[in-house]
Amino acid sequence: MAIQSEWFEKDYYSTLGVSSATDQKDITKAYRRLAREHHPDSSSGNEEKFKDITAAYDVIGDDKKRVEYDEARRLGPSSMGGYGSRNDGYNVNFNDFDDLGLFGNLFGRGRGARGPVPMRGVDQETRLSLNFRDAIEGITTTVHLGLDVDGNQLKAKVRIPTGVDDGQRIRLAGKGGSGRNGGPNGDLFVIAEVTPDQMFGRKGKNLTLDVPITFPEAALGAEIKVPTFDRATVTLKVPAGTKSGITFRVKGRGVATPKGLGDLLVTVEIVVPTKLTELEVKAIEALAEVTDWAPRDFENRER
Repeated sequence: MAIQSEWFEKDYYSTLGVSSATDQKDITKAYRRLAREHHPDSSSGNEEKFKDITAAYDVIGDDKKRVEYDEARRLGPSSMGGYGSRNDGYNVNFNDFDDLGLFGNLFGRGRGARGPVPMRGVDQETRLSLNFRDAIEGITTTVHLGLDVDGNQLKAKVRIPTGVDDGQRIRLAGKGGSGRNGGPNGDLFVIAEVTPDQMFGRKGKNLTLDVPITFPEAALGAEIKVPTFDRATVTLKVPAGTKSGITFRVKGRGVATPKGLGDLLVTVEIVVPTKLTELEVKAIEALAEVTDWAPRDFENRER
């Protein structure tokens, strides 16, 4: 890759608030923090600052470009080609070293090669808000990637796979920054932000569902209809003597993920009525009269 003249004018490390000794992981963290802070779409956004941050990360956020940048800054502007003055008073033509392969090796070219070096595009990251069903079923949508140098909104059409969970980081190969000189595109990383569903919950690849039942259904046993995520229903057998809070598993009615198909976990909760008819009151009173077991036998409980 050819040395860029702006490399000698701009301190990209200072732009990102890091030192030249900072490792790549911390440089990426600094870039993401500053990009979020100064993104034009944010409340405190600064478009010019955002462009400077992006330009800096495009160089020192890439291992190969960073080596070239550091070496060019160390050699000074004379590494652009032409003559530079040495400390001993002699002039040195840096172009002469290219025949020895010095700059060819330094900047990734073989001896005698004059063409530009293919460079991989930078990786990009964005956040995407998904509703619960789209995250489970997958969706093709458009994500926004900020602004280009002309201030135009950058967008990308992406396919979100099935079974995405809240906070999951999805890698979309080749959907990031454009490569240079015939190099491959970078990757796009999408962080999913999934809104909760009013009926179903999720635990990994399993879906969860709370279902109310009556006391007679719990005491005597019953078969109840339970909704599933695919808008169908299944029949769930509730055994006699079921306690409130017991969870039943419905096989194969969960989330389809790369790790397999999950289940539907149905938790039953006994509902106590707040209003009773006269007939219901008499029936419950009759039950109370014939009940001879004590659920609160504190005197015989071991201490």
